[in-house]
Amino acid sequence: MLDTKPLVRIEGLRVEFQTHDGPVTGVEDLSFDIRPGECLCVVGESGSGKSVSSLSLMRLVEFGGGEIANGRLLFQRERDEIDLAKAPPAAMRDIRGNEIAMIFQEPMTALNPVFTVGEQLAEGLIVHRGLTRAQARARAPELLHEVRIPEPERRLRQYPHELSGGMRQRVVIAMAMACRPRLLICDEPTTALDVTIQAEILTLIDRLKRETGMAVLFITHDMAVVAQMADRVVVMFRGNKVEEGPVGQIFEAPREPYTQALLAAVPRLGEMTGRDAPEPMRLMREGQVARPEPVIPPAPAPLLVVRNLCTRFAVKGGILRRTVAQVHAVEDVSFTVNAGETLSLVGESGCGKSTTGRSILRLVEPSSGQVSLGGRDILALGASDLRKARRDMQMIFQDPFASLDPQMRLLDQIEEPMLNYGIGNRVERRDRIARLFDRVELPRGFMKRYPHELSGGQRQRIAIARALALNPKLIIADEAVSALDVSVQAQVLNLLMELQRDLGISMLFISHDMAVVERVSHHVGVMYLGRIVEIGTRRQVFENPQHGYTRQLMAAVPVADPRRRKIGEDLRFRPIPSPIHPVGHVPAPSVYREVAPGHLVLAEPATHG
Repeated sequence: MLDTKPLVRIEGLRVEFQTHDGPVTGVEDLSFDIRPGECLCVVGESGSGKSVSSLSLMRLVEFGGGEIANGRLLFQRERDEIDLAKAPPAAMRDIRGNEIAMIFQEPMTALNPVFTVGEQLAEGLIVHRGLTRAQARARAPELLHEVRIPEPERRLRQYPHELSGGMRQRVVIAMAMACRPRLLICDEPTTALDVTIQAEILTLIDRLKRETGMAVLFITHDMAVVAQMADRVVVMFRGNKVEEGPVGQIFEAPREPYTQALLAAVPRLGEMTGRDAPEPMRLMREGQVARPEPVIPPAPAPLLVVRNLCTRFAVKGGILRRTVAQVHAVEDVSFTVNAGETLSLVGESGCGKSTTGRSILRLVEPSSGQVSLGGRDILALGASDLRKARRDMQMIFQDPFASLDPQMRLLDQIEEPMLNYGIGNRVERRDRIARLFDRVELPRGFMKRYPHELSGGQRQRIAIARALALNPKLIIADEAVSALDVSVQAQVLNLLMELQRDLGISMLFISHDMAVVERVSHHVGVMYLGRIVEIGTRRQVFENPQHGYTRQLMAAVPVADPRRRKIGEDLRFRPIPSPIHPVGHVPAPSVYREVAPGHLVLAEPATHG
């Protein structure tokens, strides 16, 4: 039974941002409360004011150019109630990270790149809990173990850039949980995580909520996560609350058209059962897809052939920084991508998906193997020939803000690859850029804007337009839609499928979102510990999963139905073995058995090799 007295009460919150064109309202008139032991989910599209409201509670919105223009933010402390909107800086310093903690969406900006993970974990314990440095360091491995980070002692000595995106996010969560806060604000905390780790993190937050009576303010665009976590839901649109109610009511009988549209844009696992080809989603609000046409490829013709690809990274140690071990990031990976088709690679964070994509482009140099694009051996090319070959293969990165230059106009960023390869004159290039803006459904008026003036979804469309600028044959999309909210994600997925149908582009789609993969793929490869453990057509892998790990991935996918909650004790998580092996270790080759034509499953002994 929840405590009846609210821990937090937000009353009439209004937040304004000063711009050259005058004040812009981020949140207009927002009111809600959260009780101890309750999870309140705030949902809405990018730019709806979800994050602004949470940053206001921490009074961090002021550091981003915002101002709390009106309203009260009442927080019940152990002895008294305080209005956070008027609290002095010293009181806020004491509350932040101690009584109210926050998990940020982008872990790389939440972590300090010049301090080790161990130093950053210890800092909060020393400042807020009065622990000595030795006590804090002793506690740090336990915190990493709680968020299921393998080899915590080794990780404590590493810097943020040495960890994968999912691993960094787990470090941020461990830092937030360190002082056992009374209110935990989660701002898209599982966006960068794959389904099994997401399920574990959600289970962890849920368990701490139940055991300690901690209140949770959970901000997300993932309606499936809302269904699993929420007690109550607040739906936001353009700075206003449009609907509030218990989670069951919001999902089963949403009153507002906006809430109905939001739920309609959620890709659900199992929707594509019985269909051979990918199919764009129906979008209620956009009305742009009346009858989605499936993406049927031409007769199979191999474009990208990868054979026995291995990529290893040296682990240095000692005073002389000698190589003491190797990370087997990609181990004996083979697959084929046909012209005009999409092969998706799925798996947990750190399984080698992104490294495989980067190895193919030689952004990371593979240790051994063969990569052939259109009959050309990519790994044998010198620097000059590789540069020419890259015209045919482009990459869309996970974080569009990091991959765009903040000081260049969008027009110049898309023109740059054309200039590099001497394509057309200035008038022809400008005309092509204008057509690319039309193609990715952005107004031509945006051409003179800068990346910071766009939303996350719009920036990702610019990244897609830039990847298309050279008319590539292959696009490697590395988590291209994971940071987007559901309606924008649906639009970008539809855009990628339409481009594939119209231009015949092949895609290597790297993702941890099983429902998205089911929607866009012709073929699917499941990766675990650097190896492909199962590969086949989408229907073979999704409708008849054979490998135990594939089944585990499917079981961990959250369902957008509050009556089918998976959060709890029924998920059995096994620790991930380490991909780090001594120098000279020779792993067993990957041996597959064919369970159906083209459906290959890794023979079990090789997984331990």
